[in-house]
Amino acid sequence: MEIGVFSVSDITTDPTTGHTPSENERIKAEIAIAKKVEEIGMDVFAIGEHHNRPFFSSSPTTTLAYIAAQTERITLSTATTLITTNDPVKIAEDFAMLQHVSDGRADLVLGRGNTAPVYPWFGKNQQDSVELTIENYNLLRRLWDEDTVNWQGKHRTPLQNFTSTPRPLDDVAPFVWHGSIRTPQVAEIAAYYGDGFFANNIFWPKEHYQQLINLYRQRFEHYGHGRADQAYVGLGGQFYLAKNSQDAVKEFRPYFDNAPVYGHGPSMEDFTSQTPLTVGSPQEMIEKTLTFQEFFGDYHRQLFLVDHAGLPLKTVLNQLDMFGELVLPELRAEYAKRKPADHPEPPTHANLVAARRAGIKPATARNEVPVPVQADEVSHA
Repeated sequence: MEIGVFSVSDITTDPTTGHTPSENERIKAEIAIAKKVEEIGMDVFAIGEHHNRPFFSSSPTTTLAYIAAQTERITLSTATTLITTNDPVKIAEDFAMLQHVSDGRADLVLGRGNTAPVYPWFGKNQQDSVELTIENYNLLRRLWDEDTVNWQGKHRTPLQNFTSTPRPLDDVAPFVWHGSIRTPQVAEIAAYYGDGFFANNIFWPKEHYQQLINLYRQRFEHYGHGRADQAYVGLGGQFYLAKNSQDAVKEFRPYFDNAPVYGHGPSMEDFTSQTPLTVGSPQEMIEKTLTFQEFFGDYHRQLFLVDHAGLPLKTVLNQLDMFGELVLPELRAEYAKRKPADHPEPPTHANLVAARRAGIKPATARNEVPVPVQADEVSHA
């Protein structure tokens, strides 16, 4: 199990002090958080991509490359890379470059993006988002898996005798997770290529994500990549910790009540009872996090959101120190005990290279594209 942190890169006023950090403050804070992630022994740091306020992370590969130069061990990933509005050629180039400068410590989560104004900013139409997702990812896979690409599609100019450079490190492309909170077609694409599926597991009850994850697992097996229970699933989550739960609730309540996403909505008590959010003691967090495996099956990556809603950097770093001391060792020990003997290792670059050398080929690009699942095949998705 890989355990780490992901950030949505929001810039939010601290409701307890009235301070709104500058873009520069938040960018520098994110770098400090990533370094703390490595310091406490976590495995992954991921940051999202946004092109609109109140977010700052418009160029995650630049940020991750800077972090790569100051870390040695953690995997550097994205919480979403927009497959719909980014050029697949540029994604192929940027992440192969990140692979090289980080010595293979790079992967990515692809997603459609749900901010409507972003599409026209990049010359796209939101109504084409599923078509763009399918077409662009098919091209991206070919750019990584084939030295010379001849390609023609609907939403981009053709390519003739094109080679994306640099080539993937060790001829093994960065591992791709496909992220979705509501779209069954994304689960289908992930399954078709034998990639991972990441559910942010934040906003809605577990039953919502169970439907998407179960669909992905079923289709992963259908396409011959392994058993459904061996599919590559990643989950999000979020927490706020204190040594006793009463202090955690008291300290986090003003941040929860004013958070950009769920503030001024359900009470914190209702939200924590119905979603994976933990506001409480380290023991409460351990117990709740371990229930994820009961709901979703054996999985490979667990990321937590810790730096949102205006929480100051000092508080976030203290949260991570507490997690590293009191939660992380217990989770690791329990995950190790629960791991089935035939559960695949996490898809790190080293593991993927070892599989290649053993003659196990990773999923490769296909000349056709998957048939999209109809939205009504997953209720409430």
